[in-house]
Amino acid sequence: MNRVIVIAEAGVNHNGDMALAKALIESAAKAGADYVKFQTFVTELNISQAAAKAEYQITNTGNSESQFEMVKKLELSFENFTELAVYARHCGVKFLSTAFDQPSIDFLHTLSLDFFKIPSGEITNLPFLRSIGRLKGKVILSTGMCVIQEIREAIDVLNTEGTRAEDIIVLHCTTDYPTAMQDVHLDAMLTLRKELGVEVGYSDHTIGIEVPIAATALGARVIEKHFTLDRNLPGPDHAASLEPSELESMVRAIRNIELALGDDGIKQPTAAEKKNIRIARKSVHLAHALNNGHILSEEDFVMIRPGDGISPMKFEQLLGRSIKAALPKHHKLSWEDVI
Repeated sequence: MNRVIVIAEAGVNHNGDMALAKALIESAAKAGADYVKFQTFVTELNISQAAAKAEYQITNTGNSESQFEMVKKLELSFENFTELAVYARHCGVKFLSTAFDQPSIDFLHTLSLDFFKIPSGEITNLPFLRSIGRLKGKVILSTGMCVIQEIREAIDVLNTEGTRAEDIIVLHCTTDYPTAMQDVHLDAMLTLRKELGVEVGYSDHTIGIEVPIAATALGARVIEKHFTLDRNLPGPDHAASLEPSELESMVRAIRNIELALGDDGIKQPTAAEKKNIRIARKSVHLAHALNNGHILSEEDFVMIRPGDGISPMKFEQLLGRSIKAALPKHHKLSWEDVI
C-alpha cells in the first residue's frame, strides 16, 4: 500500500510563541500526521517596508501595521527551530520547515530534513531554486499562482543543479486563504502528473477536510494542510486552518482512503467477499418436479439461491439432456443429475 505523506502545516500559527509552537507539534503528533511543518525566514531578507498586506491578511489582522511588521512578530530564530526539531522527534512526529531565504536554506540543511519545501511564492525565484537544486535532496514543490510552463521551468532549474526528477513531488495548490471550492480545480493535479511525469500531491487552503480526502482518492502522494489550536487566535493564517479534532478526522479519513484504494488495481473477489458468493448468487434449480427420463427445456428451470450449483450462465448446456431420476421442485441441479 502506498502511504500518503500527511504534512500538518503549523506555518506561523505559533504567533512567535515557543510554547504555542510546541503545543502545535504535540497536536500534529496526536493527530497522526507524518510531519509537522513550520516556516523559517529572516523578515528583512523577504519583505520590504513598503510591501502591502494581502487581502486575507488585512481581513484577519487589520491594516494598522505593515506586512513587514506583521511578519516580523511571527519570526522565530534558528536556535528556536533547532529546539523545535528536537521536540518533534521527542513527540514522535517528523519535523519540516519551509525556507524563504538563503540563510534559512543553509540552516535547515544542517538539520538533515527529509524534504526541502519550495513555497509557491518562490517558484519564479531563480537564485532560490538554484540553491535548493544544488542540495540534490528530495523536494516538495508547491504551485499556487502558477501556469504549467512556470512549473516546468522551475523543475528544469532543479534538475540542472543536480536534483533528480524522481525526487520531486509537485503539489497542486490555490494561493487564496481560504480557497473557495470553485477555485480548487482539483483535476489540475492530474494534469500535473500527466504533463510533468512527476509524483503529485495537494496543498489545501479550503475550509474543511473534503478536498484533501478527494485528492487522496485521486492519487495524491502528499497532503499538506494548515492547522491551529484555535481558529480565533490572532494572526493571518488561523482562520483558514483546521483545529486539532478536524486534523485528526482528516488524517483518519486519509488512512481509510489508502486502505480503500488498495495497491494492485486488480478486480477480483476479496477474501471477505468469497464467503458470500454462495449466498448472493443463484444457480440452476428445477421449476417443478420432474420424472425420470424427462428431456429438459428452458421452462423446467428457475434461477434461485444458493449459488453453489450450476451457474445460470451455463443453463443452455442442460437443454435437451434427460434426467437420470425423478427430482422434486426446486432441486438444485448438478451435472450428475443429467445424461
